[in-house]
Amino acid sequence: MKSEIIIFKNVSVKISDRNSIDNLNFSIDSGDFTYLIGKTGSGKSSIMRSIYCDIPIQSGTCAIDGLEVNKIKKNQIPFLRRKIGIIFQDFKLLSDRSIYKNLEFVLKATEWKNESKIKERIDQVLNQVGMIDFKDRFPHQLSGGEQQRVSIARAILNNPNLILADEPTGNLDPATSKEIMNLLVDINNQGSTILMATHDYDMISNFPKKTLRLEDGKLFELSKKT
Repeated sequence: MKSEIIIFKNVSVKISDRNSIDNLNFSIDSGDFTYLIGKTGSGKSSIMRSIYCDIPIQSGTCAIDGLEVNKIKKNQIPFLRRKIGIIFQDFKLLSDRSIYKNLEFVLKATEWKNESKIKERIDQVLNQVGMIDFKDRFPHQLSGGEQQRVSIARAILNNPNLILADEPTGNLDPATSKEIMNLLVDINNQGSTILMATHDYDMISNFPKKTLRLEDGKLFELSKKT
């Protein structure tokens, strides 16, 4: 029986100075691939940010992999974030260092100390995303699709239970977007739970999954497909 890795019960999240989303109720099972769709500004990113404690829950109960986010202490937030891999639309790679050094920075920040194990893990994830031959390049030397592959490699470095992908194909052409989606599906098939915010409806039709729609401050499930 699958366990629930994300649980929102009567949650309110602020999306701007004037607006919030109220009475959010949904759950996502471990191992699921779920889309979160809605118009720009509807609050998709705010929901994602609330999951990793970048913005606070206003009210209600939110549990992420067994941790109650609405009750979490400040010193517990880094522990929660280690359970989560985050993929951004604009990649957020460090421009002043190589791809290898970008990934090394993350591992050392999460208390990896053994240099040989660091190298082994970086090589593993770069192989997985097809970027092992690019590890000495800098972000500006890569295409958008290549940078997003590195972003995915960064997200899976610490074998997270949950991956949040916030518009991961938003800046990519259709062919590259399909490559990135195939990669995310492969990662999901290996056991990682993925919640992906998107407004790319063609992508959803090509890769049908459970879909949550956010509209006019309300969230409802459109479909449940595997």
